[in-house]
Amino acid sequence: MTIRIKRVLLLLLSVASLSSCVTQQKLAYFHNLDEVPVDSINMQRTKVSEPVIHVGDQLFITVNALDADAAAPFNLPVTSYIAPSSDLAQTTPTQQSYIVDKDGDIQFPVLGKIHIAGMSKSEAVRLLTDKISVSLRDPIVNIRFMNFMVTVMGEVNRPGQYGVSTERISILDALAKAGDLTPYGKRENMLLTRENNGKLEFARINLNDANLFSSPYFYLQQNDVLYVEPNSVRALNSQNISLYLSMVTTLGSLATVIVSVVSLKE
Repeated sequence: MTIRIKRVLLLLLSVASLSSCVTQQKLAYFHNLDEVPVDSINMQRTKVSEPVIHVGDQLFITVNALDADAAAPFNLPVTSYIAPSSDLAQTTPTQQSYIVDKDGDIQFPVLGKIHIAGMSKSEAVRLLTDKISVSLRDPIVNIRFMNFMVTVMGEVNRPGQYGVSTERISILDALAKAGDLTPYGKRENMLLTRENNGKLEFARINLNDANLFSSPYFYLQQNDVLYVEPNSVRALNSQNISLYLSMVTTLGSLATVIVSVVSLKE
C-alpha cells in the first residue's frame, strides 16, 4: 500500500472518530480540590441537616419504657398478614406505621391528633416524649422514616429509585448506587429537585467544583430527585446518528474508490 493511500485512510478514520471523543479531563470530578481549604470542608460536612417530616411521609414510631405494659397502649398493634402458599396459609406479623395526612397530622394512640409536618425527626421525638410523659414515666420514643427514597435519573448506569435505611445519603452515595455517571453525563450541571414546605426547590450541582462538599445540597433529603443531563456529545450522537452512519458509509465508499484509482495508476 502506498504512502498516499495510508494517509487517506488515516484521515478518514480520524474524521469518523471525532463524534465519540470524551476527554479524561471531562470525566474527572472536583478539578479544583487543591484550591478549597480542607478545614472549611471538614467544618461544613459536620452540619448535616436532619430529615424533615412532610405530608405523605410514612413513619415507624415506637414507644418503650421500663414498664412495658404501661407503654403498650401508646403503640400501634401488630397485625397479621396471611400469605397464601401452595400448602397452607402462613401468617406473618406486620408492624403498622403512621401516614402523615394532608393536614400534616398523625392519629396517635391515646394522644389523638398530633401535628408533626415541618418538624425534624428530633423535634417530633421531643414533642411526643413530652406529651406521653404526662401518662408514662420515662418514655423512650423512636421515629424512623419508612419511605426515605431518592431518585437518580438520566445519564447514569442504573437509573432508579433507591431506599435509604440510614436516613443519610450524599450525592456521591446516590450516584454510586446508580452505578456512577456514564461518559455522556453532564457533570457540571446536574439538576436536583427537592420538595420544601409543599413547594418545589431546584438546585444545580457541579461535580467539577469541590465546594460541593460544603453545599446544603451535598446531603440529599427524602424524595429528592437527581437528574443527570446528557452532554453535547450524547446529544450530537442521538440527533445525528443516521447522519454519521451515512457519512461513514460514504467515506468508506470514497476510500474504496481512491484505493482503486491509485492502484490502476500504478
